[in-house]
Amino acid sequence: MAIIVNLDVMLAKRKMASNELAAKIDITPANLSILKTGKAKAIRFQTLESICKELDCQPADILEYRKDD
Repeated sequence: MAIIVNLDVMLAKRKMASNELAAKIDITPANLSILKTGKAKAIRFQTLESICKELDCQPADILEYRKDD
C-alpha cells in the first residue's frame, strides 16, 4: 500500500499510550489499532483532526505517501 500510517511514531514521540489516545478522542482501542496498523480503508476528517489536536501534530506527521516500486 502506498499510504503509510505513522501513528505509532507520533504516539512514541508524545510518550502516549494507544489506549490513552483512544479515550481522549472517543474511539475504541480496537478501531485505533486498525488505523495504527494501516489496515483501515478510510479515516474521517473529524477523527484525523482529533488525533492531530491531541498529539499536537499535522496530518502529514501521521499519513505519508510512498510510491510503489
